Amino acid sequence: MGRVLGLDFGLKRIGAAVSDPGRSIATPLETHERRDQAQDARHYRKLVEDEEVERIVIGLPVHTSGREGEIAAKARAWGAWLGSVTGLPVFYHDERYSSALADEVLIGSGVKRQKRKGLRDMLAARILLQDYLDAGCPETEAPSRPIADREDEEDAESAES
Repeated sequence: MGRVLGLDFGLKRIGAAVSDPGRSIATPLETHERRDQAQDARHYRKLVEDEEVERIVIGLPVHTSGREGEIAAKARAWGAWLGSVTGLPVFYHDERYSSALADEVLIGSGVKRQKRKGLRDMLAARILLQDYLDAGCPETEAPSRPIADREDEEDAESAES
């Protein structure tokens, strides 16, 4: 089994994490500042070769309603481009709250605001990749479902009583 590269898509920076060969543990790898397509293509070709990557998973930023917005469309377009330049299969995985969770971890660890920016992206990539690995590395995309807010949960509980 080959490694999986997990990417936290952003318009300016892309956080990256990589799995172990057994696809059970995700490790933060880097934060890449986006440049132009030629430089980015060279960077990712080298990265997938150096890390012996067999597949790529890109975090899909969907709304809490489960709806995909403009950034999700850009992530899909970028993923299609990345698949064409690396020759690897690209999958998408719901990444709701991965950046917020990464921020919580970094703040809880006492990391100063200025250092958090770059670390947040690669930690978010680790979080989404670990979730993908824990889900069994699905090759089909699960439909994005709405996330119930607290009021919805309370209504459901009182309806059951």
